[in-house]
Amino acid sequence: MKAVILLAGLGTRLRPHTYSKPKPLVQVAGKPVLGHILDSLAGLELEETIFIVGYLGDQIQKYVTDHYPNMRARYVEQNEMKGQAHAILLAKEYIDQPVLIIFGDTIWETDFTRLKQVDHDGLIYVREVSDPRRFGVALTKNGYVTKFVEKPSTPISNLAVVGVYYFRAWQKLMQAIDTLIERNIQTKGEYFLADAMQLMIEDGARLEVETIPVWEDCGTREAILQTNRYLLTKHGSHAREIQGSVILPPVYISDSASIRSSIIGPNVSLSENAVVENSIVRDCIISECAHIENAMLESSLVGKDAHVRGTFERLNVGDSSEVDSASANGE
Repeated sequence: MKAVILLAGLGTRLRPHTYSKPKPLVQVAGKPVLGHILDSLAGLELEETIFIVGYLGDQIQKYVTDHYPNMRARYVEQNEMKGQAHAILLAKEYIDQPVLIIFGDTIWETDFTRLKQVDHDGLIYVREVSDPRRFGVALTKNGYVTKFVEKPSTPISNLAVVGVYYFRAWQKLMQAIDTLIERNIQTKGEYFLADAMQLMIEDGARLEVETIPVWEDCGTREAILQTNRYLLTKHGSHAREIQGSVILPPVYISDSASIRSSIIGPNVSLSENAVVENSIVRDCIISECAHIENAMLESSLVGKDAHVRGTFERLNVGDSSEVDSASANGE
């Protein structure tokens, strides 16, 4: 089996952070989103993992090479944002066996031993949601998908498609994508995987359904903070005792982070070489080498090398930025 991970999106909902790094490298609970995804695949025997990259894709390759040196990896660049199905098509020559397709902006939990029990053409992972209008959904009958609908205006199904797909019959998938593009079937100007899968079903393919217990989005500031809370609560704290400061779990504090006279937590991730001085920080993700001084932060994302001084608010601060409320107030 091979895996294809789609990582080429621009991540506009996570700006300003995605101006300087790809969305899958945004930190959550001590490591990038991509790191959590790759760790979830550790138990699978993958012949190759194909990364579809785009803007700043060299950062993806460096991260994988540095942190997963034994992974058999291939990188394919998507220069035009024409959609998920188009991204998969770019890797067509390398997809020559059953394939796992993964979207790179969500974190999920499932037991992949289920893949060994797939008897037909594929398996689609779904999650029950209270408001299906925000998601692509699957209609099912007797354990098989009968139809895919993208963001239905009326609640026709509560099974949201989570962005993890297994295609035992990979040839049928690639044929459907070819047909999709030949017929120019687009949704909002892009070639969607859901439309290709609908063509598969109309051509007789049988796609099984598996409901997963955990699905956390990482596409917006609010979503990634919620994912950070979930992962910290699930995995527990990673923190050392720090004299003169108070640590309120759950937190992730890098061993190289520096904390002085501060209150950290709950639900805080503090990355490598970050510095927090005389501050109160809760429900935040602080990226590597960021510096927080004389501040009170809540529900904030602070980017790499950013400097925040003298403020009490919710911030979304990109890499290498500076917020100095003390200077603005004449202090």
